[in-house]
Amino acid sequence: MAYTGNASGSLFAEGGAGTLKLLMYLTMALVLMVADHRGGYLDAVRAAAGMLTGPLYMIASSPARLVTATRDQLASQQDLLRENRELREQLLRGSARMNRLQAVQIENQRLRDLLGGTRGLQLSVQLAGMVDVDLDPFRHRIVLDAGQQRGVRVGLAVIDGAGVVGQIIATTPMNSTAMLVTDPSHAIPVQVVRSGQRSIAFGTGRLDALELPNIPLSADVQVGDELITSGLGGTFPAGFPVGRIVSLQPDDTRLFVVAQAHPAATLERNGEVLLVWNTGIEDTRDEMGPPAPDAAPTAASPSTGGGP
Repeated sequence: MAYTGNASGSLFAEGGAGTLKLLMYLTMALVLMVADHRGGYLDAVRAAAGMLTGPLYMIASSPARLVTATRDQLASQQDLLRENRELREQLLRGSARMNRLQAVQIENQRLRDLLGGTRGLQLSVQLAGMVDVDLDPFRHRIVLDAGQQRGVRVGLAVIDGAGVVGQIIATTPMNSTAMLVTDPSHAIPVQVVRSGQRSIAFGTGRLDALELPNIPLSADVQVGDELITSGLGGTFPAGFPVGRIVSLQPDDTRLFVVAQAHPAATLERNGEVLLVWNTGIEDTRDEMGPPAPDAAPTAASPSTGGGP
């Protein structure tokens, strides 16, 4: 019994002190609440406490904010990389389309230039492609993909968009061979546009040079004069550009002048050429394709006898 009584007294003593402290704290809390509510005396205390705890909150939240910023940065970088890749692909596709359009435009302009050389003249034309080139120093020849089956015959003039290329010298059923104006054995009657002076332009074996020998000293010929076909001989229709005179020098006898001319045709860059021939006054068609039998007969055949 004595043990139990001592224990209860001691516990009651401790409980009484604790209850007194609790009542005191509650009373202070109520006083502070009423004072803060009525007069706002604790606002300065809260502001000071916020200034002290603000850095702590920032330090505590910095790992989360760092993770969020890193994730956003990675996402933005991935978006930029994806957008950059898409734009690069679009640029490549656009460049490919642009190159194709430019190639088509160049091809169209080249064909316009080819056909433009015969505009306004009573000529028939036929487009032919080059399949082989022979440009050794002793002969300049090209092989075309048009032959007897397409009405090509020996003697037809060959031009490009800039001027005279040469003339047909041989044909087969599928192909034909043309001699270039720069071939050492080729000659073409020409006329000076400015003065009307006529001469003969010979090939020199060089793609960039023609020679006009035996020009009289009194002839009205100057450096820079344009040369065109004169139409003499009937092989080359009149009026096609042949070249431009680049130099004049007296020959060994000092009685004549020798002129050097630069060919008008782009002999080293041609891919397609035109075969041209004169048509009659009654035939003014200017169509692509095989020439009509009466306009450009096929390969020459032996004459046949017959009545008057």
